[in-house]
Amino acid sequence: MTKTLADQIEDLLPQTQCTKCGYAGCRPYAEAIAEGQAEINQCPPGGLQGVERLASFLGRPVIPINPVNGIERSRPVAFIDEAICIGCTLCIQACPVDAIMGAAKQMHTILPSLCTGCDLCVAPCPVDCITMLPVTGERTGWNAWTQEQADAARERHDFRTARLKREKDENDARLAAKAADKLAAVNAEAPATAEELAEKERKRAIIAAAMERARQKAALNKKD
Repeated sequence: MTKTLADQIEDLLPQTQCTKCGYAGCRPYAEAIAEGQAEINQCPPGGLQGVERLASFLGRPVIPINPVNGIERSRPVAFIDEAICIGCTLCIQACPVDAIMGAAKQMHTILPSLCTGCDLCVAPCPVDCITMLPVTGERTGWNAWTQEQADAARERHDFRTARLKREKDENDARLAAKAADKLAAVNAEAPATAEELAEKERKRAIIAAAMERARQKAALNKKD
């Protein structure tokens, strides 16, 4: 399969999915670069080497990392203070590569070998029990990261994205079936008075409106 320009640009990114570039992940950033809407210096995890990679591929001059997006640094790994963790799962929901293990009301823990150092788990934590610890010394950018790590992180991110979509689709299907059953039950009602008829029509209108909103939302999601 022939790769698009965005595909090829994405292949050059570190796949930390940190959003520091100003986009929701490495893929949206790659698409923005391909469309001329973003510069090649907005990825601090890739560092100057990352800029050089993109510049060489696209035939552009090398420029410094934009400080608005952050600074090049040694790669950190998240650490959870297990004595403070309350098991809220917010960090698990925030992690773009499924590098956190745990369950609701149970202690969570980071899998260091899977953590990309994206920082996204830090802000949601309500008890400030997550610390980012540098683990690569003076090595930064691609000196602190390998293509194998980037490929693995990308695979985990894509798998997580597909899983979340599948779970959402399944939940939407359950809700749609529940609404259809409810509508069928309302339609089966046999009102004996004008008041009961009005109440039946009111319930039908509410359910029908909810089903239409769900249909429109599903259509938009499919279009995206």
